[in-house]
Amino acid sequence: MTSDSDTSAGQNAVLIVPYQWIGDFVRIHSVVKLLKSQDKSRPIDILTSANNAPLLDYMPGVRKGVVFDIPRNRPALTANRALAARLRAESYDHALVMPRTWKAALAPWLAGIPRRSGFVGEWRFGLINDVRFGEKKLPRMIDQCAALALPANAALPADWPLPKLAVPETEIAAWRVRMNLPDDNRRVVALAPGAVGPSKRWTLAGFQQLTKNLGLDNIDVWIAGGPGEKSLAAEICAASPNARDLTGTDLRNAILALAAADVAVSNDSGLLHVAAATGTPSIGIFGPTSPWHWAPLNPLAAIVQADIDLDCQPCHKPACAPGHHLCMREIGAEKVTRLVRAALENPAARVTPLRLAS
Repeated sequence: MTSDSDTSAGQNAVLIVPYQWIGDFVRIHSVVKLLKSQDKSRPIDILTSANNAPLLDYMPGVRKGVVFDIPRNRPALTANRALAARLRAESYDHALVMPRTWKAALAPWLAGIPRRSGFVGEWRFGLINDVRFGEKKLPRMIDQCAALALPANAALPADWPLPKLAVPETEIAAWRVRMNLPDDNRRVVALAPGAVGPSKRWTLAGFQQLTKNLGLDNIDVWIAGGPGEKSLAAEICAASPNARDLTGTDLRNAILALAAADVAVSNDSGLLHVAAATGTPSIGIFGPTSPWHWAPLNPLAAIVQADIDLDCQPCHKPACAPGHHLCMREIGAEKVTRLVRAALENPAARVTPLRLAS
């Protein structure tokens, strides 16, 4: 799980305890790059779930991942003690604890890491000894997380370092052979139709029609996602013979598919962050969420939103309270198809979500 040549141990070592949602996890690479700009020799490790661990293999500057799944929805004291024993052996000097829960800070405290930075959260005084305030004044997740890598009350920079997932071409080639995806010079568009919460998902009919349209252009379509998207992928594939279901339990499959594609199309989800960080021209479909708040830091090929004014948008809710879901239903497949074709013709063209008004 080492993705950097830095092999120094102990001295000034930092542990990052990130949120484990995939998109937030990718954002953490900005923090890694920020820390490296302050001290290039500083070893940086990241606490990771087993699901997210493959991402660390492609993050330059990360020494290793500490793979440990803490049970959710209960204190899990035994598990935290076991994790603390592992952390203590690494002799970390500093822990950046991104989640605001007391449980996220428990193992670093039990491990005796001298400096433990985090926002006040669930009144974690003692567990966190470099306590930060003012999180509510930082509306974006990247500002909240990266601020912990700066001195308390420091002014935030205008721009954070961009996350990067460096995926070797040799690994992509070997993966294509394993997956029986011949590199025959056909163009490929990867689709990520999943998202946490139904309101953030573009319509099945939209993805089906987009896939059919791309088939008319002799473009292959790969569908990336987790096991929860398996049935959705099957319905999209049934609509067109040019589509291939690549969903499954291994996140590495999705990483490689998104990195290998010529263009990626994704809802506001973790895989949009993955695709953008690999450098693949990526099109983000946004309905109930604000691109300014939640889009990747990396520039996108396009941002798609409905061409109507809705009083309820953005609501940032996982389910549509009014029940009409117009913020997604009013996004037509022809519009997305045009944007995909434009990205294929001019892959260098980008828009920067963080320059958009909130």
